[in-house]
Amino acid sequence: MKFKRQKNTLPKGYLLTHYRIEKPIGGGGFSYVYLATDEKTGEPVAIKEYLPSNQAQRVDDSRVEPLSDDTAAAFRQGIKRFFEEAAALARINHPNIVRVVNFFRANNTVYMVMRYEHGRDLRWYIKRKAGRLSENALRAIFPPLLLGLRDVHQNNLLHLDIKPANIFLRPGGNPLLLDFGAARIAVVGNRPIGPYTLTLGFAPIEQHLGGHVGAWTDAYAIGASMWSCISGRPPPAATERRIKDTYKPAVRQYARHYSPQLLEAIDWCLQFHQLDRPQSVQSLLDFMNPLSVNEQPAAADGLLARLGARLPWNG
Repeated sequence: MKFKRQKNTLPKGYLLTHYRIEKPIGGGGFSYVYLATDEKTGEPVAIKEYLPSNQAQRVDDSRVEPLSDDTAAAFRQGIKRFFEEAAALARINHPNIVRVVNFFRANNTVYMVMRYEHGRDLRWYIKRKAGRLSENALRAIFPPLLLGLRDVHQNNLLHLDIKPANIFLRPGGNPLLLDFGAARIAVVGNRPIGPYTLTLGFAPIEQHLGGHVGAWTDAYAIGASMWSCISGRPPPAATERRIKDTYKPAVRQYARHYSPQLLEAIDWCLQFHQLDRPQSVQSLLDFMNPLSVNEQPAAADGLLARLGARLPWNG
């Protein structure tokens, strides 16, 4: 998947402190992501730049300025939140969470530098298998992710945009949770601060309605991601379920192919009402793997082990 350079992105060869920009590799409504080279080490890195397209623009090849006086305050507040989120993520050192190695202010905005990884995202495997990933594969992917997500929550952060596109599988199938910056994750208390990404099918109803979010919100997205692995598609959007809930429990549809425990975990996560879902990552871990939640599962099946391509990161 190639990401075409846009007018707001930094040009190839641009030197951002000691990082040389190679090319843009992703972008969303709030940020751009670049492949860059660390001139001090020669190592490739991924750099996320805060640039919300509805609030700011690049006025030359470097500086970012608000679109107008009306958007200036929101843009400055977004910079502050992005910087705080980067600082919080930099404190998390877990093998299944994207590693933030640096963050800094430049060009009137803020940047987050992450370790660049090799592999493919989970969407690729879902598409290739038309869903129906094996139970071994799901148990190799999701418990390690949950262990990482537990660390995130313990640092008073939420992801709020977990989906197969943000679950990256490295060589051997070792999973990595990506794309925190685009998700606008810093949450203190019960309500999200500022705009954040919503993905239909993966975002529960409280995100659509601006309600209280918490571990149960990320749990819904984990369940939706597991559902996609076995069905090949997202579950019905929460906004549709609010009008008429057409969700059919996994324990009824897929009982011939997966264990009751796995299917019940998916259905638990995908409960419409937030109080009916897991209220912590630990409770979901205990349910999925009651014997030893801190051990890494066995390697995934052969499809996940045959990783070799480098995948651009999504912004």
